[in-house]
Amino acid sequence: MNSERLVVLSDMWGPKKGMWITSYLAYLQQYYEIEYYDIQQLANVDLLKQTEKNIHTAFVEGGVDTAVSHLLKKETKPAHYLAFSMGGSIAWKANLKGLPMKSLYAVSATRVRKEVERVDGDVKMLFGSKDLYRPSTKWSETIGVELEVVENFGHEMYSDSQVIQKVCLDLLKKVMVKPEQEKKTAKIKVLAKKNIPQKTP
Repeated sequence: MNSERLVVLSDMWGPKKGMWITSYLAYLQQYYEIEYYDIQQLANVDLLKQTEKNIHTAFVEGGVDTAVSHLLKKETKPAHYLAFSMGGSIAWKANLKGLPMKSLYAVSATRVRKEVERVDGDVKMLFGSKDLYRPSTKWSETIGVELEVVENFGHEMYSDSQVIQKVCLDLLKKVMVKPEQEKKTAKIKVLAKKNIPQKTP
């Protein structure tokens, strides 16, 4: 059985700020064929001084568009997407420009609040209640996307073990067949086999 593909887009720091991403990859690679992108590399962001302000400015002033362009060239087949913070904005914009997407799970993707068009496919958006820049309820109703808010977490909640576990389990549900469904399918196959008309000699 072929594994479903999962494309993972980092936050604006890439792997430079903590090793939290390895927790996602270690768990999810058991169930998905994973392609991971450091969005700084996708955006051609190469700064000597890596401060939050410098990186954010580099993405806003052209980096996001560059990353979208590169992602569109690299990914041509439908896949599931898991994206963090700025990575969620890149995935969203890329889909609107034709990136084939089965689903998008975006965590702390606050900049999508500026979008006025919905992406295609299944969308799940997760935010912390203390994230001041999360999209409003009005935005979610207008654009047609449901927001899930986790209490007592801020913007970088995706690096917390509790949130990592939740996100991984949510994604696991997409690829696991429930035992009841499996039994039902097997029973239908057996019945179908019994009902095959026998050829007369």
